[in-house]
Amino acid sequence: MNGHETEVKFYVRDLKRVELRLRELKAQLIQPRVHEVNLRFDNPQGDLRKNMKVLRLRNDSQAKLTFKGPSEARASGVLSRREIEFTVGDFDSAREFLELLGFIPIVFYEKFRATYELEGVHIMLDELPYGEFVEIEGDDISALRKVVDLLGLNWEAMVKAGYHALFERVVDKHGLEAGKLSFKALENARITPDDLSIVPAD
Repeated sequence: MNGHETEVKFYVRDLKRVELRLRELKAQLIQPRVHEVNLRFDNPQGDLRKNMKVLRLRNDSQAKLTFKGPSEARASGVLSRREIEFTVGDFDSAREFLELLGFIPIVFYEKFRATYELEGVHIMLDELPYGEFVEIEGDDISALRKVVDLLGLNWEAMVKAGYHALFERVVDKHGLEAGKLSFKALENARITPDDLSIVPAD
């Protein structure tokens, strides 16, 4: 995928109910639930992060390398950013390639994700170590809003931070390692929506 990523994200209490609603609406399942592993890279000086850029290597049903530019605010608080993403043949080789270029992995995070398509919009159902989320991505804000309404979600409850940025809000309080957002690392942590400064949209 090359172009601009425009998306909205919502925290939900009942992801299964959202999925049932998608099925009622005859949404197409384009990626069944899959375990996803992500590594974010930067140079030792942290230049990408300082400039609000992301270099990510992801492994789910295939390995993908992604670059994301700085976020740009659009109408209604929706964020848009330049994104270039392509498939690579082998996750471990791609990691070694990046490290030989001088990049280092600074963040590990994982989740389970299923992806549906409805009204030309992608709906991702995400299970993270600290909660469940719905991410909706498309080209047109009005199309995003229509799908949000169809799913019965509260547009005003939009989460305006990335998954790792949310995690950073609770690292110190729960004595967690900032670069490791894993199910194992958080298995004994009891993180609440208040800790994350978010509210449910369902």
